Amino acid sequence: MRMLMPTQSDTGLRYEVTFPSATAAKDQDAEFCDIVIDDETRRIRFHDYDEIYSIPGLYEQLFYYELKCQSPTVVCNRLEAAGADFDTLRVLDLGAGNGMVSERLQEMGADTLVGADIVEEAAMAAERDRPEVYDEYVVDDISAPDPENRDILESHDFNCMVSVAALGFGDVPPEVFAAAYAYVKEGGWVAFSIKDEFLTDGDGSGFARMIARAIDSGALELVDRHVYQHRLSAGGDALHYASVIARKRAELRP
Repeated sequence: MRMLMPTQSDTGLRYEVTFPSATAAKDQDAEFCDIVIDDETRRIRFHDYDEIYSIPGLYEQLFYYELKCQSPTVVCNRLEAAGADFDTLRVLDLGAGNGMVSERLQEMGADTLVGADIVEEAAMAAERDRPEVYDEYVVDDISAPDPENRDILESHDFNCMVSVAALGFGDVPPEVFAAAYAYVKEGGWVAFSIKDEFLTDGDGSGFARMIARAIDSGALELVDRHVYQHRLSAGGDALHYASVIARKRAELRP
């Protein structure tokens, strides 16, 4: 086993975390670690977000301190470099989690930030850890929201959507991405990151087909695409994602 010494999270908490060795590490959608909490060792799968968000500071420690996640910084900086005027951005943060991406957007001057996630614990963690970031937070299936949440989404006249490290692996499927995209006004910015293999011909998630068709048809005007190291895997290898910055010109077809 590859042992990493505990580090301090933003909340001041420390957890003893053990990751599997490189040879024992699983595929990304099955990654896990062992964590000691109150003298009890628990095995946590990385995609069990409800469990991770319920433990204060664990998400930050795992992904940003231990595994060196760069995605929020990379995507937000690429969006700025592409020419987005942050002072006027009304942002829908899809797969918002506990608010790390929108915290960065707020620091850069974004005008309005609305989070959306299907995990109730994500909204609870955002309120616990970053209560001043979001103007509103919707917990729902965005492809079929209840009327109250639909009214919230429609009321903000979004001119930007971001989705960072939330796509693929079944967490945010193409139809949900397309439904969220529909709330963005024509000409608005679209900024997302996704594992690079989900944009290749061999992709089985549906994202590669949807994005390629949108670009070919002109529905999505590609401004910038950049492949970068998203984070380290549980086994210590580099995981590469693609950052995509684009402008909405028409609706998507998943």
